[in-house]
Amino acid sequence: MLDFNQLARQMQGISQHLVTESSAMRQKLDYAEVLMEQMPAMQTELMERQEKWGDRTIFTAAVPIEPIETRVMIEAAPYAHTVLATDGSQIAPSHHEIAYCYLINTGRIILHYGQGKQPLLDSLPEVFYRPEDLFVSRQWGIRTEEWMSYRRTVTETEVLAELAQWVTQAPTNRNSIELAMDSTEGTIQTAPQPPILGEQEIPKPPELGVGGGSPEAVLSPIPEPITEVAATKKRSTRTKRTEQLSLLESQRTRATPLITPSKIPTIAMVDGSLIYWFLEQLPGEARDRILQPILTAWRQLQSIGVPMVGYISASRSGESLNFFRFLTCPYTSPDCQSHCSNLPDKAPCQVLEPLRDAAVWARLLNPGQRSPLWRSSAKIQDYYEEQCIYFCYLHVGTEVARVEVPEWVAQDATMMTRAMSLVIAQVQKGYGYPVALAEAHNQAVVRGGDRSRFFGLLEQQMIRAGLRNVGTSYKEARKRGSIA
Repeated sequence: MLDFNQLARQMQGISQHLVTESSAMRQKLDYAEVLMEQMPAMQTELMERQEKWGDRTIFTAAVPIEPIETRVMIEAAPYAHTVLATDGSQIAPSHHEIAYCYLINTGRIILHYGQGKQPLLDSLPEVFYRPEDLFVSRQWGIRTEEWMSYRRTVTETEVLAELAQWVTQAPTNRNSIELAMDSTEGTIQTAPQPPILGEQEIPKPPELGVGGGSPEAVLSPIPEPITEVAATKKRSTRTKRTEQLSLLESQRTRATPLITPSKIPTIAMVDGSLIYWFLEQLPGEARDRILQPILTAWRQLQSIGVPMVGYISASRSGESLNFFRFLTCPYTSPDCQSHCSNLPDKAPCQVLEPLRDAAVWARLLNPGQRSPLWRSSAKIQDYYEEQCIYFCYLHVGTEVARVEVPEWVAQDATMMTRAMSLVIAQVQKGYGYPVALAEAHNQAVVRGGDRSRFFGLLEQQMIRAGLRNVGTSYKEARKRGSIA
């Protein structure tokens, strides 16, 4: 428990420190604006310096792709569009629980706007309990808890790509009547009806589970009684999924403009960066096990033309401001390893520290505008192959967010502009934060009650299987209740 009487005495010191820091930040913001005014005339020269000396610097500076003075006003989002999002949560493994296993829960969101379709809001739990799942990372010196978080990132991306494929393909088999207004005759025409649901295979959102099964079927590695229970639950889950898909496939009977599925703007969103810095420290084999499935999922999105977007709220990155260090460097050659590698304090070019990109762009952008595009220079992207990450700063009204996209999105001006418009629309609908990402989080989060029910269900299955002495460790039992 916190002793708030002692904490109260520390609050005054914290507040005074923040006031002093705020004043210093304002001065640095003013200086950043002065440097920004000098930048357009020197951008080409500075980029040449970066290309020549970039491998000798001790900081990561993004590369401007557009003129530094670029400000792009984002157009309004189209009336009919679709937004996909995923997010993940987990139950971490613990030796003090009744069984050593972990769970990854992936929230899935499909929101259709202006199309009269039902949304999808659910989650897919996946349990990992086999030795090859729990201890495979030990060979690389990676703790199981860390490996679990990496696996969660992979699952979020794979599920997102599968949702995008399902959304873009399923409408070709939809059992619905689409109505279109004939622009010349002014009459309502009925589009040809595709095959009835169930007559041919339809791409469905995937059901995750260990070994491809349902989550309930993998709670306990036991024989006869549990197999029947698991099979019954599996059939129930499939029935529920079928009903859900039938609901998703239904089309509203009101007359709406006929829009073919391929022409409905769609965006796939994740919360956080697409630059996975944590991969830098991993051995090559471990890194490939995480990164390659992610790149494969991105290529799937690219093949169907659904832009991938990483949305970062309250970004702490200083990648674009680091480019300014080529301007503030006092040496004719910005060779950090020769001039500054042994300095005890910060380098002389760090005149804007500790400013962050978002703080500067908040002064320079109006609501609805984006900054110029930048290409990240993070070293981990050496393993990204053709999927280099670009980013910009977008004033969404409530804040300036960092928005990251793969190279193939950034190089398609139409796709990039459309993606930005959908991002702003999501923020407006979510009152300051993309509603699809917020809902994906709400679907994924595992609360205390969920954790208790999960281990309660697992305990029941273990007892039915004939296992004895099922329970938590004495340490865990005592932590859950006080006798004082």
